Amino acid sequence: MIARVWQGSTRPPDADRYLAHLNARTIPALAALDGYRGVYVLRQPRGDAVDFLVLTLWESIDAIRRFSGPDAEAAVLPPEALALLATADPRARHYEVAARG
Repeated sequence: MIARVWQGSTRPPDADRYLAHLNARTIPALAALDGYRGVYVLRQPRGDAVDFLVLTLWESIDAIRRFSGPDAEAAVLPPEALALLATADPRARHYEVAARG
């Protein structure tokens, strides 16, 4: 299993709207993809920003490429999400899941 990790942040007034976007649009779209295995969305208020770390789980790098396109590390950011983000990492990182509890 592969974990895909991406980071971004919003201004505090946009944080709940960004999370609502993830829950209403992004997560259901991911759930429909072959090879998708789940998501964790981590949120941390930090002064004038709210940081988000999105960790998705996939069965393989090929499953990720079916989502991201040929460049597996390219962030996939629809315009609706970008409009809510103050910062958005253009790249995702991937890790082999080595242990699970």
